[in-house]
Amino acid sequence: MAHLLIVEDDELLRDGLSAQLMQAGHRISLAEDGQIALERLEAQSFDGVVLDLGLPKVDGLSVLRRLRERLPALPVLVLTARDGVEDRVAGLNAGADDYLTKPFSLDELQARLQALLRRANLPAAGAPRTASAGAETLRLESHPPRVWIGQDAVDLTLREWTLLELLMRHTGQVVSREDVITAWQAEPGDSSGVASNALEVYVHRLRRKLASAPLNIRNIRGLGYMLEASGV
Repeated sequence: MAHLLIVEDDELLRDGLSAQLMQAGHRISLAEDGQIALERLEAQSFDGVVLDLGLPKVDGLSVLRRLRERLPALPVLVLTARDGVEDRVAGLNAGADDYLTKPFSLDELQARLQALLRRANLPAAGAPRTASAGAETLRLESHPPRVWIGQDAVDLTLREWTLLELLMRHTGQVVSREDVITAWQAEPGDSSGVASNALEVYVHRLRRKLASAPLNIRNIRGLGYMLEASGV
């Protein structure tokens, strides 16, 4: 099973998460503050991270940003006691793959985390997906999740990869918001998809990463999104 890092300053919650995830067969490492989390991430290899935002010493958003600089594809599930939209958007912009607002169900956390871990093992078989505009090409690879813009590689998070893969598969066609959220679900009935209003955050983040690409993501009002040649 997976080797997970749990970063949580609340001892009772940290122990509860550890016990539940160990019972599910995972190997667990713990960190009670942001500084220890960064040291663990530097010294060890992990398959996923459960990260509280309200941490002492180094706050969770700072940990997340520094983590993303080194490990752009590592699945990260953020925990936060802050239920404002701005706080959730800040976490997503910093690179979170998913989030849960406290209090939450341990069963829901385990289901969401399992979905992130499944998406991290995307099949590598088959040729990389490509999309072209003029003489320039966008090339998507699954291991590690990244896109090549000409000769430049841009690392993606799992949700960004899935979003771009869906848009590239339907280049020039409208992809609905519902189609994107469905694609983020690991399997039918999985409840791990993000709320529809958080989708804009991922689209904005992906647009930023594709700023130098020959294709861009167009918002089709009331319908969804379309990948098309820049300047169209």
